[in-house]
Amino acid sequence: MLSKDLLEILRCPACVREKEGLLVLERDCWLVCQDCGRKYPIVDEIPVMLIDEGDKWIHTAADKLPVPPPER
Repeated sequence: MLSKDLLEILRCPACVREKEGLLVLERDCWLVCQDCGRKYPIVDEIPVMLIDEGDKWIHTAADKLPVPPPER
């Protein structure tokens, strides 16, 4: 489980320079950017914060994301 402290400081790497890039925890294993909709998986309790990874899931609805996320 991701700590609240970490969740408060993490930001979407694609949005952070121009927007807030706030992330919301979805399904206990995904971080979803509130600005762009990119979705970043949490694998083995480590957020995978690569823009390319977030791009893979941008068109997938949050309720359709696989649990657990696929490993790379």
